[in-house]
Amino acid sequence: MFRPIAFTGVAIFAASLTLTTSRMPARAADSAPPAPAHFWTELADPAHAPKAQSMPDFVDLAAKLSPAVVNISTDEADEPAGGVEQGPEDAPNSPLEPHSHGPLEEFGGTPHAKALGSGFIITKDGYILTNEHVVDSPGKVTVTTQDGRNYTAKIIGHDEKSDIALLKIEAKHDLAVAPLGNSEDLKVGEWVMAIGNPFGFDHSVTAGIISAKGRFIPGNYEDFLQTDASINPGNSGGPLIDLRGDVIGVNCAIYTHTGASMGIGFAVPIDLVKEELPQLKSSGKVVRGWLGVYIQKVTPELAESLGLADSRGALVAKVLDNGPAKAAGVKRGDVIVAFDNQPVDDSRQLPLLVGRTDLGHKGMLRVIRDKQTIDLPVTITQSREPEILASAEKSQKPDLGAVSPFGLHVKDLSPDIAKELGLDTPGGVVIASVQPGSRADEAGLRARDVIIEVNRAAVKDVDAYQNAVKASAKGRSVLLLIRRGDATVYVPIKPEA
Repeated sequence: MFRPIAFTGVAIFAASLTLTTSRMPARAADSAPPAPAHFWTELADPAHAPKAQSMPDFVDLAAKLSPAVVNISTDEADEPAGGVEQGPEDAPNSPLEPHSHGPLEEFGGTPHAKALGSGFIITKDGYILTNEHVVDSPGKVTVTTQDGRNYTAKIIGHDEKSDIALLKIEAKHDLAVAPLGNSEDLKVGEWVMAIGNPFGFDHSVTAGIISAKGRFIPGNYEDFLQTDASINPGNSGGPLIDLRGDVIGVNCAIYTHTGASMGIGFAVPIDLVKEELPQLKSSGKVVRGWLGVYIQKVTPELAESLGLADSRGALVAKVLDNGPAKAAGVKRGDVIVAFDNQPVDDSRQLPLLVGRTDLGHKGMLRVIRDKQTIDLPVTITQSREPEILASAEKSQKPDLGAVSPFGLHVKDLSPDIAKELGLDTPGGVVIASVQPGSRADEAGLRARDVIIEVNRAAVKDVDAYQNAVKASAKGRSVLLLIRRGDATVYVPIKPEA
């Protein structure tokens, strides 16, 4: 069963782990099959002997990078964020104060702490990188360096989509800096080290390898680095470091059944962060390129329904008015398979490719439409996503309508219902109810969804809808185009068994 991704900035958790070992009985020497003569010859030949490799030494790396790693907390103290430095003697409370409200009941940080995470200094004059979710609580942001000094930090910029925030503190001396590396050149299997504040234990060092690159987490913008270096609540915002001593990622999340590390941690690639830094510093936010389409993943069922050879690409479920895609001639039902000669194998790659494109860039979309490949020139503009967020679904429940296959009850979309649903014009079929456990229920359909098309053909009323369903090829999935609120999506429904 899938468990949600846990962001690692806040947690109240204690866990224990029991390790057991076992020994396998030694195999009798006379029971082993004789090895081929050439095997022994190769072992005896130094040229064929395997090279001995020692474990990497993280001592120097930890000593060098730890001074640049900071602890970050937020509280409700009503003080202006002036970047004022405090000495260790001015710390709000002892790190072992028993009644503090830190990540463990026995250990803690500042009183009234609302978030606790990590960060790292990237300039000598006090700019700090961390996760956006570490500092998204209202109140004062406090940064504590390894020498115990506390600073009130100012949030210079933040971006929710990439979960990155840029802070600034004012110190009376140059600060230790963590150099930024290159995440693009990372190889799976490379050693990495993490430094952070897990469960309030400041400047904890853990090590592991890069487990994978290009991992997508539902609901997030970037493709993550995956590592088995232990990352726990409180590590959020801390650096992931390669053996050269360069930061190659910002730790941000874990996959867990328990709330603690299970060896699957995620970090934002530092190359993405470096792209965003100039905008975060100058304007406090990140402005991205935009196509003006709603897209969805091409599943094997959708690929079959659309007559595609494979399930790669991004299926266009809706083209927004006055957007770049509309001007380029993109149509609903197109499958975008490349942008500027970069393949789109997974639909989640397209927002990354477009978002990283300069505004005004004249690019090229390659789409598959009715089994034909078409190239469409497109000019990327600034995202208008905040202006076109889907309106909340109304809670009114329509009356039951005519029974149709797949466990649906449908009725004609009258002008009154269209107005009630916030639609400009009537036309189509509205779902009155969905039978629990039916094929429609399994596909995620629900009451008040509007059926616009069946198998790529528009349906204007219940009769047209039922005729289109009956005309579908026996045994093949029926492809419905559904409108829900301001969004449209294609939904394939398997026939009844």
